Amino acid sequence: MEYSLAIENTPESIPGGTGVLLLHPSTGETDRLDTDFLSTDTDHLLVVSTRTTAREVEQKLEYYEVDEDRATILDTLSVERGYTRRKSDNVQYVSAPDDWAAIVSQTEQFLADHEGKRRVTFDSVTELIYYADEDQAVEALGQLLDLLAEYDAVGLFHLARGVHDDETVDRFRDIFDGVVELDEDGSITSQF
Repeated sequence: MEYSLAIENTPESIPGGTGVLLLHPSTGETDRLDTDFLSTDTDHLLVVSTRTTAREVEQKLEYYEVDEDRATILDTLSVERGYTRRKSDNVQYVSAPDDWAAIVSQTEQFLADHEGKRRVTFDSVTELIYYADEDQAVEALGQLLDLLAEYDAVGLFHLARGVHDDETVDRFRDIFDGVVELDEDGSITSQF
């Protein structure tokens, strides 16, 4: 299955099973890229958030006019921080951002429960590394990328370039099929 990519300076489409790393400045505005990725050529979408709460993700989706009826949000922050949680069909929770096994399990459940074109966005790998560690993050992402291949889905994974040394960035770059780089000035380059 082919998926439209809808990000400038990237291929017009990518095959199912493709994982894309979004490298961006730590202060970079990634919401537009993320929501363009999610709202194009898709039946169901999963937002895995290790950076913001479900409520903040809902506000982002609404602001950028992403069809929330097709969206499932996996909130990894609210339980740990003691925020009020309102579980629904479209909002799921795991206990903490470093509970990567639960994140992988919930992602697999989403992919198994939905038919058609499915997209996953993971915001952010940087936070996963912060809460877990680099090795656990690599393990989790490897499992998530395997799930994308198994279910013919695609994913976009955020990594803040300036927060990590070059060796760490290269380690993550190497496990993805494609890399999209957002520069400070807003320009975009890619390598697939």
